[in-house]
Amino acid sequence: MLHKEGDESVIDAGIIVAAQKVEHYEIASYGSVRTFAQLLGRDKAAELLQTTLEEESETNELLNKLGEDIVNPEALMQAEMVGASSGR
Repeated sequence: MLHKEGDESVIDAGIIVAAQKVEHYEIASYGSVRTFAQLLGRDKAAELLQTTLEEESETNELLNKLGEDIVNPEALMQAEMVGASSGR
Protein backbone atom coordinates (compact mmCIF):
# COMPACT_ATOMS: atom_id res chain seq x y z
CA MET A 1 0.00 0.00 0.00
CA LEU A 2 2.83 2.41 0.77
CA HIS A 3 4.08 2.27 -2.82
CA LYS A 4 0.70 2.67 -4.52
CA GLU A 5 -0.14 5.82 -6.40
CA GLY A 6 -3.37 7.66 -5.82
CA ASP A 7 -5.11 9.95 -3.42
CA GLU A 8 -3.40 10.05 -0.05
CA SER A 9 -6.60 9.58 1.94
CA VAL A 10 -7.59 6.50 -0.09
CA ILE A 11 -4.13 5.01 0.44
CA ASP A 12 -4.42 5.82 4.17
CA ALA A 13 -7.75 3.97 4.27
CA GLY A 14 -6.08 0.95 2.65
CA ILE A 15 -3.25 1.05 5.18
CA ILE A 16 -5.77 1.06 8.03
CA VAL A 17 -7.53 -1.96 6.53
CA ALA A 18 -4.20 -3.80 6.25
CA ALA A 19 -3.32 -2.92 9.86
CA GLN A 20 -6.72 -4.14 11.06
CA LYS A 21 -6.23 -7.43 9.26
CA VAL A 22 -3.01 -7.90 11.22
CA GLU A 23 -4.73 -6.92 14.49
CA HIS A 24 -7.55 -9.42 13.89
CA TYR A 25 -5.02 -12.17 13.21
CA GLU A 26 -3.15 -11.28 16.40
CA ILE A 27 -6.36 -11.15 18.45
CA ALA A 28 -7.35 -14.61 17.25
CA SER A 29 -3.86 -15.97 17.92
CA TYR A 30 -3.44 -14.50 21.40
CA GLY A 31 -6.96 -15.55 22.36
CA SER A 32 -6.32 -19.14 21.34
CA VAL A 33 -2.94 -19.36 23.04
CA ARG A 34 -4.37 -17.76 26.20
CA THR A 35 -7.08 -20.42 26.27
CA PHE A 36 -4.50 -23.19 25.87
CA ALA A 37 -2.47 -21.69 28.73
CA GLN A 38 -5.58 -21.66 30.92
CA LEU A 39 -6.34 -25.29 30.08
CA LEU A 40 -2.78 -26.25 30.98
CA GLY A 41 -2.98 -24.44 34.31
CA ARG A 42 -0.39 -21.84 33.24
CA ASP A 43 -2.15 -18.99 35.03
CA LYS A 44 0.67 -16.43 34.84
CA ALA A 45 1.12 -17.02 31.11
CA ALA A 46 -2.64 -16.81 30.58
CA GLU A 47 -2.74 -13.54 32.50
CA LEU A 48 0.07 -12.05 30.40
CA LEU A 49 -1.56 -13.23 27.19
CA GLN A 50 -4.87 -11.69 28.31
CA THR A 51 -3.10 -8.37 28.84
CA THR A 52 -1.63 -8.57 25.35
CA LEU A 53 -5.02 -9.53 23.93
CA GLU A 54 -6.59 -6.46 25.54
CA GLU A 55 -3.84 -4.24 24.11
CA GLU A 56 -4.43 -5.65 20.62
CA SER A 57 -8.16 -5.07 20.99
CA GLU A 58 -7.54 -1.46 22.03
CA THR A 59 -5.32 -0.93 18.99
CA ASN A 60 -8.04 -2.35 16.76
CA GLU A 61 -10.59 0.03 18.28
CA LEU A 62 -8.25 2.97 17.70
CA LEU A 63 -7.86 1.96 14.07
CA ASN A 64 -11.65 1.69 13.76
CA LYS A 65 -12.11 5.16 15.20
CA LEU A 66 -9.39 6.65 13.01
CA GLY A 67 -10.92 5.11 9.91
CA GLU A 68 -14.53 5.96 10.71
CA ASP A 69 -13.97 9.48 12.01
CA ILE A 70 -11.19 10.81 9.79
CA VAL A 71 -9.72 8.70 7.00
CA ASN A 72 -12.78 7.07 5.44
CA PRO A 73 -14.78 10.34 5.21
CA GLU A 74 -11.76 12.04 3.59
CA ALA A 75 -11.37 9.16 1.12
CA LEU A 76 -15.06 9.31 0.27
CA MET A 77 -14.88 13.07 -0.26
CA GLN A 78 -11.89 12.63 -2.58
CA ALA A 79 -13.69 9.91 -4.55
CA GLU A 80 -16.75 12.15 -4.93
CA MET A 81 -14.58 15.05 -6.10
CA VAL A 82 -12.87 12.83 -8.69
CA GLY A 83 -16.26 11.56 -9.86
CA ALA A 84 -17.62 15.10 -10.17
CA SER A 85 -14.58 16.32 -12.10
CA SER A 86 -14.78 13.42 -14.55
CA GLY A 87 -18.37 14.33 -15.43
CA ARG A 88 -20.12 11.42 -13.74
